[in-house]
Amino acid sequence: MKKSFVASAIAVAFAGGLFAAQFGAHDFLVGDSHAVPDVAAPAAGTTPAAAAPVLALPDFSALVESQGPAVVNISVARAARQADAQIPGMEQLPEQFRKFLPQPPREGPDGDGPSLQGVGSGFIISADGYVLTNAHVVKGADEVTVRLTDRRDFPAKVIGVDSRTDVALLKIEATKLPVVRVGSPDSVKVGNWVAAIGSPFGLENTVTAGIVSAKSRSLPSDSYVPFIQTDVAVNPGNSGGPLFNLSGEVVGINSQIYSRTGGYMGLSFAIPIDVAMKVKDDLLQFGKVQRGRIGVTIQQIDKDLATSFGLDRPRGALVSGIEKGGPAEHAGLKVGDVILGVNGKLVEQSIDLPRMIGEGRPGADIKVEVWRDGKAREVGVKLGETPAEKVAEVTPAAGKPSQLGLVVRPLTQQEMAKLNTPHGVVVERAEGPAAKAGIRAGDVIVALNSEPVDSIEQMKAVVERSRDRVAVLVQRNATRFFVPVPLG
Repeated sequence: MKKSFVASAIAVAFAGGLFAAQFGAHDFLVGDSHAVPDVAAPAAGTTPAAAAPVLALPDFSALVESQGPAVVNISVARAARQADAQIPGMEQLPEQFRKFLPQPPREGPDGDGPSLQGVGSGFIISADGYVLTNAHVVKGADEVTVRLTDRRDFPAKVIGVDSRTDVALLKIEATKLPVVRVGSPDSVKVGNWVAAIGSPFGLENTVTAGIVSAKSRSLPSDSYVPFIQTDVAVNPGNSGGPLFNLSGEVVGINSQIYSRTGGYMGLSFAIPIDVAMKVKDDLLQFGKVQRGRIGVTIQQIDKDLATSFGLDRPRGALVSGIEKGGPAEHAGLKVGDVILGVNGKLVEQSIDLPRMIGEGRPGADIKVEVWRDGKAREVGVKLGETPAEKVAEVTPAAGKPSQLGLVVRPLTQQEMAKLNTPHGVVVERAEGPAAKAGIRAGDVIVALNSEPVDSIEQMKAVVERSRDRVAVLVQRNATRFFVPVPLG
């Protein structure tokens, strides 16, 4: 009896070790293993006590069968450039996995190497072909391809990206597609089981599972996302894939991991699906993500600062700077104010405030609870607008302007004042002829053929009147220069 138990234990341990060795991670986070508690054997000659109830582990098979077809593989390609670097830690990966990762460029005679290939995941949210994924999956891509579980491939158009939340919306030309069921992150509790479906290392429709480790987790580099932390195994290629609850509803998008090695270590972070759906709605309705702003610089309140300002405990966001002419100045906020709440919601930490303000629509009136001179008071503020990342894209279907290979957006009033220019558009992405001519993201296009431009429509008009090339006046920092771009 005892020998049989020991042999089984050894077999289980060996199988677990083989699994870990064969599928070592890298891309998101890794979670703690869920160990089975030891069960003491009854002493010889005694009657065994009544067996304790066995807690059954969840069965994800029905979830995978119903929702798996709506999860897609996303492959991207972009022209390799000399600045592209080797992926950290790739030399430690098994050879059979390296082919699924973006490969470093090899310098060619024209200074560019072959195209870089990469993989990610996504999921279909409408039967007519809208797909959600991570912004970092498609960032800088020249080509995006969506592969369905039935092996059909579709070229995808990037409708919009939002780097602040790491959400991107794609569109493929197809109909009657399977779609996921969207749930509510509010229904998720710490300790709940969740499952991820994606394409780690390009291995399509791979399922991993774990539990919710924490909610509303704030990360240092992200001010707008209250992440869902899990211990679900997430690896390269899982980015952009869905996180499901046991009801088969999407509650998040797998986005980040914490890792000291680049591999799975038990800490994965998902974007709550309600955050992603707001981004999707804004991109479809406005062509950009609308976020409120009040124009303040804030810092965290520690115990000593709380005592200095007469607070009962460390809480709120301390205003350390006010933008001149901004909404906060107009509302009468002052340096030294502590913002304790917005529209009745408490601000426990300073990192909570950007998210609360960003959720408001520009132009909306909000109530801000402020601690000043040892007393709480309410201040009304009219929200301004955070500059959008992207308004529109010059696409191949748009006619001649697409030959420039530029994705642009109009300048905001603040950017115009900073750059001391009354007009222009900001380059969000440069590819094709524009990139080869030396134009890059962050440049400001002031004029085409000496004609000032403020919009894509003006750019179209100038290009349509041009012959084989156009002279682009570029402002980069404080320097302006013309760049001739061939129209092809």
